[in-house]
Amino acid sequence: MQEACHEIYFTNKVSLLMVKHVLRFYNIFVKENKQEGQAMKIEEAIKQKTPFKSVYQKVAVNLFFTHNWMNQIQKESLKPFGVTLQQYNVLRILRGQHPKPVSTSDIRSRMLDRMSDVSRIIDRLLKKDLVERKICKADKRLVDVVISTQGLDLLKEIDGVQAKLDRILSNLSQEEADHLNELLDKLRG
Repeated sequence: MQEACHEIYFTNKVSLLMVKHVLRFYNIFVKENKQEGQAMKIEEAIKQKTPFKSVYQKVAVNLFFTHNWMNQIQKESLKPFGVTLQQYNVLRILRGQHPKPVSTSDIRSRMLDRMSDVSRIIDRLLKKDLVERKICKADKRLVDVVISTQGLDLLKEIDGVQAKLDRILSNLSQEEADHLNELLDKLRG
């Protein structure tokens, strides 16, 4: 009973810390740089004085800047849980396949950052008891990975806080978010 109370206290404390990190970051990099109810333009965000050479250059810079902005928010939100963005990505891939094991090559092909060293990420997750490694039954030379109960529990905790992060994107309506997704898909061809 005492352990369960401690876990609930720890979970709530971690959630509170995470929310504080995200809000602090949001206040520093977003609210302080724009007026109430007004979106900050990319030129203002990067303090650019000269115009972009083309609208396409502006789109590219805006995409890079926004990607880094979202990454930083995500990193801050994961910090209290002791996992990196890449580790979180691997855990989500494994949860999506649970209880089936996934090969490391399949994990690599599904990662958002395909340049990540999947073997090292798996090693770190193993040390944290968040995944289990198994020899592939079909091919003994291959290694399969499955998410552990602790990994699933950690993702449940993160999911509880993740909904709060979604509010950052609430500047977009549902229709705008759908349209943005279509445009991003179109951009990648």
